[in-house]
Amino acid sequence: MVDAELKGNTLRVYVYALKKRKVGVREVQRALLMSNPSLAQYHLNKLKDLGLVSEDNGEYEVVGEVKVDVMRDFLRLGTLIVPRFIFYAAVFTVFAVYLAYVGYPYYSIVPVVEWFSVALAAAAAAFWYEAVRAWRSAPSP
Repeated sequence: MVDAELKGNTLRVYVYALKKRKVGVREVQRALLMSNPSLAQYHLNKLKDLGLVSEDNGEYEVVGEVKVDVMRDFLRLGTLIVPRFIFYAAVFTVFAVYLAYVGYPYYSIVPVVEWFSVALAAAAAAFWYEAVRAWRSAPSP
C-alpha cells in the first residue's frame, strides 16, 4: 500500500525528510520549490498518515523507513543517500588496482594473473556503471 501512495512529490518530500531527519513545512516548500506551503503541508500529512513521519510542534521527523521501487537500490548513511553499487564498485576497483600493481611482474610468467586483473577491472566498470545509473534514476529532492 505504501508503494502505491509514495510517488511523485510525496516521494520527493520523503527523500528530503530522510536526508534532513527533521523538517518543517516552510523548509520543505523552499527546498523543493513548491508553489505554496499548503502543498508541502499536504505531502507531509500524507507521509504522516502512512506512518513514515511524526509531527511535533510543526516539525516532522522520519520514524519509518520504507524501500519503494526507486529507493531499493540505495542505502542511507546518516543524512547521505547513496547507491549500494558504490560499495561494490569501490571494492572491485581497489582489488583490480592492487592486483594490477602487485601482479604486473608476473603477467609474463603466470598469464592467469593478467586475465584475473582484467576480469576485476571489468566487474568494477560494470558496478560503476550501475551506480551512476541508479544515482540518475533517484528522485531528486
